[in-house]
Amino acid sequence: MLQLLTFLVEKLSLLSNFRLFECSWLDAEKQDEQKEQKEQKEQKEQKERPAQRGGPPRRGDLLEVPRTLFTHFGIYLGDNKVAHMIPDILPVLTTDQRLIGSVISNKRLILGCMYKCATVRVDTLEDFAYGCSSILVNRPDKTMKKPAFPNEEVAKRAEKHVGSIPYSLLWNNCEHFVTFCRYGHAASRQTEKFCECLKSIIRDQRSVFASGLLGMISIVCFGMAASTTLPTILIPFTLWMAG
Repeated sequence: MLQLLTFLVEKLSLLSNFRLFECSWLDAEKQDEQKEQKEQKEQKEQKERPAQRGGPPRRGDLLEVPRTLFTHFGIYLGDNKVAHMIPDILPVLTTDQRLIGSVISNKRLILGCMYKCATVRVDTLEDFAYGCSSILVNRPDKTMKKPAFPNEEVAKRAEKHVGSIPYSLLWNNCEHFVTFCRYGHAASRQTEKFCECLKSIIRDQRSVFASGLLGMISIVCFGMAASTTLPTILIPFTLWMAG
């Protein structure tokens, strides 16, 4: 009888040890799985986060994101936030800050351009980048004639202008906003390039003949009238004199 009890105690002891080992092994396996999932999540976030050329941005840095037809600019405020100017019609139609703070659609943007109304808003760095894989940091520092203000002053100047603001595609756009905040002088290299291109087209004498030809075609198609004759004469004459 004593031997039987001893045998049962040994078996129970072995069984409990096995269960403890099994539980600890499962816990270790679960911890390894959670650690692996966490690492995968961090790697995914790192890939989705736009890379910054010139080092990670600091509060007050000037950021620029190359787009298809233009470059968008903003001022980094810290804590993954960026102040940037973007055309928006909604501030004209409502004072609801929840609606104004929502993602700006292309329709809102186009109507804002047409109505010449914009808003300086604060968005996350990812929303500002809008899918762009890289962000340029403080690149105009090399080309601007005036030195940049201290970064904290730049950030405060940007924060001061948050809200509705007049907009002009050529004379008061997002680049004018950031250069004013950082250098105290509103300038836009994109506007300068556009004006240079327009100037070269006007000074090209082929544009005179092209406008004259289009004017003659309009007269043939729509008849001799003031709306067709005057442009046919005045536009080529103006281009000729400007060239």
